Amino acid sequence: MPSLHKAIKAALATALLFLGPPAVAQVEPQTQAQAQQPRAPLGLMGTIPIYWGEAEQFGDLIGGAAEAHWARAELEREYELRPIAYLDEAALAGLDRLLLAQPRPLSGEENVALDAWVRGGGQLLLFADPMMTGHSEFGLGDRRRPQDVVLLSPILNHWGLALQFADDQPLGTRVARDGDLAVPVNLPGQFTLAGDEGCALSAEGLLARCALGRGHATILADAAMLDLHEPSPLAGPALGRLAQLAFAGSGEIAGE
Repeated sequence: MPSLHKAIKAALATALLFLGPPAVAQVEPQTQAQAQQPRAPLGLMGTIPIYWGEAEQFGDLIGGAAEAHWARAELEREYELRPIAYLDEAALAGLDRLLLAQPRPLSGEENVALDAWVRGGGQLLLFADPMMTGHSEFGLGDRRRPQDVVLLSPILNHWGLALQFADDQPLGTRVARDGDLAVPVNLPGQFTLAGDEGCALSAEGLLARCALGRGHATILADAAMLDLHEPSPLAGPALGRLAQLAFAGSGEIAGE
């Protein structure tokens, strides 16, 4: 009998060598690895306080006492946000994706750097609102207030776009649609083509998608969906879908 037991143990050991560890032991490390996958870096700049939130004092921003912007948590599900104060080659180095949320007027150097970055393969999502409607705690002229009127004509014109605004449109939120994209807008602008730079317009000129060199720019002529205090219920899904369109790659954006 002892010899029989030894033979059985030897046979089991040989079988385990060929079969390997149990299936559960193989699946668990894979699940952990998937959960620990790094998020893609996303550069972020603009006067809408997505990253820092809105606060009276700079110390409140640093101390975490600022009112948080809902869009930060929404974006951080997929991306590692990297705030940028000035657009130059050094700030954009190592980034494939960039979100500009109602940015201040760009300097000549910044326009050149942004254009070169996009044409070199960068993927840009830009909110350019000609008439901001979102509430801010800060009054007109306060530098902490989001830019009320976007001033980006040099770079937009360079990309073959002109931003128009109809001042006779009614105030109030409505939904603009482009396929499965539903965007809440309020007093939006409208793009028209002012050149031949590979831009395509949709949603009655609200949305421009431009193939520029090896990169792409997705530009929305409104920023009401990024309202901090009273966001539309559609704002979160719209932001997620816009990010997918802007950062999915050249095939989906340009329809190639």
